[in-house]
Amino acid sequence: MFRFAHLYYFYLLGLIPVYTALLVLFLLWKKKTLSRYGDWNVISRLMPDYSVWKPVLKYIGIAVALTALIFALADPQTGSRLEKVKRKGIDLMICLDVSNSMMAQDIKPNRLERAKQAIVRLIDNMEGDRIGIIVFAGKAYTQLPITTDYAAAKMFTATINTGIVPTQGTAIAEAISTAVNGFGESKHNKAIVIITDGEDHQGDVLEQADAAVKKGITIYTIGMGLPEGAPIPVYSGNVQTGYKKDREGQTIMSKLDETLLQKLAGLGKGMYVRATTSETGLNKIYDDISKIQKSEIEEKQFSDYEDRFQYFVALALLILIADLFVFERRTRWLKNFRPFEKGLGSVNNEQ
Repeated sequence: MFRFAHLYYFYLLGLIPVYTALLVLFLLWKKKTLSRYGDWNVISRLMPDYSVWKPVLKYIGIAVALTALIFALADPQTGSRLEKVKRKGIDLMICLDVSNSMMAQDIKPNRLERAKQAIVRLIDNMEGDRIGIIVFAGKAYTQLPITTDYAAAKMFTATINTGIVPTQGTAIAEAISTAVNGFGESKHNKAIVIITDGEDHQGDVLEQADAAVKKGITIYTIGMGLPEGAPIPVYSGNVQTGYKKDREGQTIMSKLDETLLQKLAGLGKGMYVRATTSETGLNKIYDDISKIQKSEIEEKQFSDYEDRFQYFVALALLILIADLFVFERRTRWLKNFRPFEKGLGSVNNEQ
């Protein structure tokens, strides 16, 4: 397949008509100026070395060189063959709680930032596996569809914050359902990792987990926070202004609900890990996930494009170099060349 990477450079082709118009105006002005000195036929005889066609030839050369350079700037590329690529791995969907309680600082710098750091480190260790990210609070949304583009996965992870889901709560059931749908119809091994403090869960969590298990999906859970809990910071911009309070003015303590997360991991035939200030437990879970048999998966991918601009640059340089040796006066050997006169090709030696 052939394509141009930067099509907007083709607007520069508008310079060619402008250049042509300027050349025509210049030649007309030159002829008009010379005509002031007398009849053009007489003047042309007084300039036997003057060539009418050499300036036109030089113009054509420069116009072609300019066109070639514009094509080079547009970066012509070839490639993009649709190839089948085989890999071995599993599909992993991470469900990350982004409710306000995840801003509690019992795990430094806070629960959410610690979880994001762990996800990035996990991505750095992945090879062949596909990863997707679901964010949830009162609702669940797909932050990153399942992919092997690890660079994109880290970029999307960095953008996660508590404001990304406007509805507060902890809709774990909806997160599981969204993750299951995100896997699509693939038949290879799958796992879901739920990272949350487990508070204020909504919906039929265990029912959704059971439905996922029946589809062959393993569920792991990570509890973010300490059992004694921590207050939820309140921010104005990037400045902390205090802690969240209830209607009676008492500071709300966000405590880890391990019971539900342990049930989910048990039902999902996975593992529950409580995060600590030194470790989130995500690497421990990934080590267990890595023991799952990895199936060979065949994917269709586009091969990379290869740049071909160098050919157009080379053409332009050759034309410009050749143009240096084209002068406006006639070439001597052509001046005396008379193909239609008697003595075809002879040189007139008369003085």
